[in-house]
Amino acid sequence: MREIVLDTETTGIDPGEGHRIVEIGAVELFNHLPTGRTYHQYINPERPMPKEAFEVHGLGDDFLRDKPVFRAIAPDFLAFIGEARLVIHNAAFDMKFLNAELSWVGLPPIDAARATDTLVMARSRFPGSPASLDALCRRFGVDNSARDKHGALLDSEILAEVYLELIGGRQPDFGLSSAETSGATAAAMPAATGARPRPRPHPLPPRLTEAEAEAHEAFVARLGQAAIWTRRRQT
Repeated sequence: MREIVLDTETTGIDPGEGHRIVEIGAVELFNHLPTGRTYHQYINPERPMPKEAFEVHGLGDDFLRDKPVFRAIAPDFLAFIGEARLVIHNAAFDMKFLNAELSWVGLPPIDAARATDTLVMARSRFPGSPASLDALCRRFGVDNSARDKHGALLDSEILAEVYLELIGGRQPDFGLSSAETSGATAAAMPAATGARPRPRPHPLPPRLTEAEAEAHEAFVARLGQAAIWTRRRQT
């Protein structure tokens, strides 16, 4: 299964107000293993950069002036993501911008159903807890020390590690900020996806709190003696 972990940076929060994408970063996973293939592109938004947005990602007018416009990069971007499932933190935001940009150049939108939202996953798994990317890095011990400002490629690499933790455990040798592999190397990657991850050197500490354990016991008690939980305990 091919997945693309994706992030964007923009000039603001609403394309309906004329805001544009200024950076796209994406990381390829195959069967939940990183292939080493990435996509990264800065984009000229054809409008001034608001101060508030510049403070978030540090991409200013002078830097972006000679970068290609979205129309020019759209074919390569769409070719990279192909039909893969997209993994995005706060997917509604990025999908809204991507589909606005595509519509402005006369291209069909990306089906929102293709996106897996890690923000929704985190809020479901840890209700009431902070679910920002930085908060999830702290929870899972993912190194985000290089994240001085938001950057689409770095954030997608970090998000890929967080996503693998959310679905059950990080794979080894992710290699943050590695260079793109050559076409021959990338083409050979699927053959290596049968590799098994190394065991963790130390078991993860339990994440079940005492209150959660007590709530589970109370729930099982309410099910009665016929419940499968109760019967398994008696065997």
